[in-house]
Amino acid sequence: FNKPDRPHQYEFSRLNLEYTVMSKRKLQTLVEDKLVSGWNDPRMPTISGLRRRGYTPASIRDFAERIGISKVDSITDVALLEASIRDDLNVVAPRTMGVINPIKVIIENYPENSIEALQAPIHPQNELMGKREINFGRELYIDRADFAEVAPNGKYKRLAIDKEVRLRNAYIINATRCEKDSDGEVTTVYCTYDTDTLGKNPSDGRKVKGVIHFVEATTALEAEFMLYDRLFIDANPGKSDDLASLLNPNSCESVQGFVEPSMAGAKVGVAYQFEREGYFCRDNQSDGLVFNKTVGLRDTWN
Repeated sequence: FNKPDRPHQYEFSRLNLEYTVMSKRKLQTLVEDKLVSGWNDPRMPTISGLRRRGYTPASIRDFAERIGISKVDSITDVALLEASIRDDLNVVAPRTMGVINPIKVIIENYPENSIEALQAPIHPQNELMGKREINFGRELYIDRADFAEVAPNGKYKRLAIDKEVRLRNAYIINATRCEKDSDGEVTTVYCTYDTDTLGKNPSDGRKVKGVIHFVEATTALEAEFMLYDRLFIDANPGKSDDLASLLNPNSCESVQGFVEPSMAGAKVGVAYQFEREGYFCRDNQSDGLVFNKTVGLRDTWN
C-alpha cells in the first residue's frame, strides 16, 4: 500500500494559427503542388519561412509566452504573433524611407543640379543610435497614395493641389499643378517649397499637420518590395482538403520602388522600419535590393 504515485502524463493541444496550416502533411502539399515557392516561403509558418520574412527569435519566444499552453484545441489569433514582432522591431529597427508606389515631384523653386544633405534620426526614441544623412533636391519621389488632385475632405492631411504638407525631416511643400498620362494617371506633381521651414514651423504661424515620406529622385536606389499578407482567406483553412480554393490571391505582391542610397549596404537579417510603411528585411535568397515585408505598423486586416 506504500507504492509511490505513478507519474502523470498530460496532453496539450497543438498550436493552430489563423489563416495558415500547421500540419506538416498539409504544408508539404502546399510545397509539392507549388502553391508556395518552398518550405522557406515567407508566407509559410516554418522556422525558415519566418526567418526569411524577418521574424526574430525574441519575437517568437514572446509570442509563446503570450499564448501559453492549453489542453483545449483552439485557433490562435495571428495578430498576437504580429504584435510580438511589431513590439520587438519597434525598439531595435533603424528607420529609413522607401517609396513603394512612386510618383515624381518636381519642386520648381528649388535650384537645379543641387543636392542638399539633411540629417534625420536613425531611431526617434533612441538618440544613441545616431543620425543618418538623407538627400533633398529638385526632383523627389513620394508615394502615389499620398497625393490627390482634389482633397477628398477637410480632414485630408496629404498632398493635394493648393494644399501644403511637410516632407519628413525636410521642408513644407505646396502642390501647384500635376501632369497626367494618356490613361489619366498622374505622372508628375509640381510643387514649391518654403525655404524657411526646415526643422521648424512657418514663421507666419500657419499650421501644416500632414507629414509624408519621400526619397530624392536622382540618388535613390531601385528596390523590389515583396508585400506579404495572410496565406489563406479562411481563418481555419485546416478544416478543408481543398487548400488551393482557400488561398489568398493577394498574399504576395511584388512592386518596384525606391529607397534611400544608404540602403545599398542593407544587411540580410537586419530589420528596418520603412517610415509610414512597415517593417522590412532584406531577402536572403536574392542578389539585388529585395525587401520582404515582415509586418505593417498596425493591424490593417479586415
